[in-house]
Amino acid sequence: MTFIDSARIFIKAGDGGNGCLAFRREKYVPKGGPSGGDGGRGGDVIVIADEHIHTLLDFKYQQNYAAQRGQHGEGDNKTGKNGQDVIIRLPVGTIVRDTKEGVVLVDMIEDGQQAIIATGGRGGRGNARFATPTNRAPRYHEPGYPGQEREIELELKLLADIGLVGLPNAGKSTLLARISAARPKIADYPFTTLVPHLGLVRVDDVSFVVADIPGLIEGAHTGKGLGTQFLRHIERTRAIAVLLDATSEQLQDDYSTLVQELRSYNQDLVKKPRIIVYSKIDLLTSELEPLPAELIGDVPSLQISAVSGENIDLLLHRFAELSR
Repeated sequence: MTFIDSARIFIKAGDGGNGCLAFRREKYVPKGGPSGGDGGRGGDVIVIADEHIHTLLDFKYQQNYAAQRGQHGEGDNKTGKNGQDVIIRLPVGTIVRDTKEGVVLVDMIEDGQQAIIATGGRGGRGNARFATPTNRAPRYHEPGYPGQEREIELELKLLADIGLVGLPNAGKSTLLARISAARPKIADYPFTTLVPHLGLVRVDDVSFVVADIPGLIEGAHTGKGLGTQFLRHIERTRAIAVLLDATSEQLQDDYSTLVQELRSYNQDLVKKPRIIVYSKIDLLTSELEPLPAELIGDVPSLQISAVSGENIDLLLHRFAELSR
């Protein structure tokens, strides 16, 4: 399945039905009377969060959604039928934003959450509504009111507890495959991971979700590499695990690059709880020299090997603590 995490669509709620202009023609009712019914209400456009949907791919092929208009009123004071609503199902974690006003209409953060994002128009009143003691045969009736229409932007931000961040080939996908049932693509060339992957991890009685974010490079916030295309998914995580390839000859530069890219994208990202994970220690030929304290401050660190399993259990317990 192709992973799409942003889309623009046009939505239109249904217009209200027109009110009716009619008069009774009854055998024993002299001159009859107004009997035009009201128009039906237009259908709404409703969004619902669905945990079984994981991408916005459908909206790449269908960009227009319109609810049904209300039926017109009829004689004998018959009110028109209301228009049917349009239901749009979205992945959990989708932000719905009005592109013209720039305001967030709803943030779909829970399965089953729903909201009306375009309201159907009210039906027009039939001439029976305008009868008065001084105007017993009104010939006026209302047209239906138009339904709301909007161009909206859909932006998916995955919901995860721990976000794995690192340079290309830092071992994020290997780690995720080791600790969960997720099966991201793993290879020995840069940018193997082209889309985020989620993995459910269980430690004792604690469950949490880990997200593998495609590799960052210096200048990602300006569009280099995969750019900021997937950095949005880190914004919802509770904590960030910075993976560093222990075999790199420039660990300090690698770490500084990652932190700078996070800071450049969103200052709040560097305020999240963080842990430094030195990966691939099974490939080391000499003892690893961790980053200096003046560079990392009080950020904890851990050395692991996703291949041999060294310290993986300890890492999972650290993740469990950070996810609470």
